[in-house]
Amino acid sequence: MALRVRRASHRRGVTFAVLSAAIVVLAGCQAPAQGPDAGEPEATRPAGESPAATVSFAPLRGTSADAAALAHPSLAVKIDNHDEARPQIALNRSDIVFEELVEGGLTRYVAIWHSDVPDEVGPVRSIRPMDPDIASPFGGIIAYSGGQDEFVEMMMATPLLNLVFDYDETGLFSRADERPGPHDVILSAAEAVSRHAELAPPPVQFSYGAADALAAPAFAATPTSRIDLVFSEARFPSWEWDVAVSVWLRSQEGAPDLETSGERVRASNVVTLRVGIDDGYGEVPKTVMIGTGEAWVSVAGRTAHGTWAKDAASSPITLTADDGSPLRLAPGNTWVELVPDDGSATFTP
Repeated sequence: MALRVRRASHRRGVTFAVLSAAIVVLAGCQAPAQGPDAGEPEATRPAGESPAATVSFAPLRGTSADAAALAHPSLAVKIDNHDEARPQIALNRSDIVFEELVEGGLTRYVAIWHSDVPDEVGPVRSIRPMDPDIASPFGGIIAYSGGQDEFVEMMMATPLLNLVFDYDETGLFSRADERPGPHDVILSAAEAVSRHAELAPPPVQFSYGAADALAAPAFAATPTSRIDLVFSEARFPSWEWDVAVSVWLRSQEGAPDLETSGERVRASNVVTLRVGIDDGYGEVPKTVMIGTGEAWVSVAGRTAHGTWAKDAASSPITLTADDGSPLRLAPGNTWVELVPDDGSATFTP
């Protein structure tokens, strides 16, 4: 499948660069999930299925892990991405990060930790109307600083345990003296999880394959060295494939994106979803998460085109290739880029 490449303009209103050309539909050519001897993770389950206690499989990473170490809930946290909030804490230790558009053309993250929960994460910021739809499939815990009353009520109505800085009496939140307010709220993440270890682990969200999960010809995956995304005039992140270490390395507004450890923010998988925006909340854009749309999955220096679908707030996102087979991710961490319809996504060979 050929890729039509368009140089992304750093302006809103630019349409998506699309993966186009004739696609040979080879239904059934995707190999089924295999065991470790075939280069697959130890277990590959459908999205939404909870891991058995005896299976050494990290449900949000698709990697081998000690089952006992995974017997706790996931922790979703609303993470700030204002310029003054950078560098963020422990993003590279998260399993899955969603980037979403918020007011003023800025973005924020919903980051989920499960397989490796750090002592602290942050800066923590307030909830937005799409966050219940993003976080609900994971179950477990959601932490945020507060938000408009109607948005907080929406999140409180989910089955998730809510930890809210504005109402906190637990001592799990603190303010970092070295950071400017309001970009200074820090969560004691490991302590938050340990206090609620009785909650169930998260279900599997995506299908996982081998490290080069898009190698099968049926995917018609196109070589990709760089991904340029435009959320707005103010936010245009990019990812570069680093062959030497086999990861995608992130930049924001043209500069390398670093976390507090000094490491470049990185991902094994970059999943780009084309999403609608609901303007029914005034100046606060709501990413539309229930529905379907175009999807691009970038793994191991390749990008495959397909569709995403989500039929309910509690349902995981399903990724389907153009040939009808599941789009599988490589074992490792994942960033999900929720790029609005009037933004753009460009994939450079």
